[in-house]
Amino acid sequence: MEDICAYYADDRAHLKISEFLKQYSCDKCVILCIGTDRFIGDCLGPLTGTLLSKLSLPVPVLGTLENPVHAVNLRRTISHIKTSYRDHRIIAIDACLGTSQSVGYIQVKEGSIQPGRGVGKRLTHVGDYSIVGVVDEAVGSDDYEYENYLRINNVRLGLVMKMSETIAKGIYTAFRQ
Repeated sequence: MEDICAYYADDRAHLKISEFLKQYSCDKCVILCIGTDRFIGDCLGPLTGTLLSKLSLPVPVLGTLENPVHAVNLRRTISHIKTSYRDHRIIAIDACLGTSQSVGYIQVKEGSIQPGRGVGKRLTHVGDYSIVGVVDEAVGSDDYEYENYLRINNVRLGLVMKMSETIAKGIYTAFRQ
């Protein structure tokens, strides 16, 4: 199936996410929600993980506001997944920066993501499938890493919350049937 891109406020956005996930055999999946609650823009993953953890999904959810998966513990978490969930596929969820026109869009695709890239971190690629929410516009200057770091710290919580709700609803819809 083709990658999808859905605007978070579109009434059908959660259905697009759900339809994408249903195309793949995701009964043996781990949902890995990446980010930290220390920066509003980067809490999309943990916020989504917290919402999902309250829905009694038939798959494990790692990365919540209370127990986030972030740059410091990502490698350890991936190692845990490989040991505890050997034959499971990973659905990775993270926030990112994009163009001004893409803010508020949720991108879903087959393939991995590289967390932290927009703010200059060189972390391992993760995920068999990825769900990424564009929370703000990236800066394309010589000092882009620092400027993007400042941007991810200055995102509206309301936007991140609504995007997380849309993603969680899409995942729940895919797994409840």
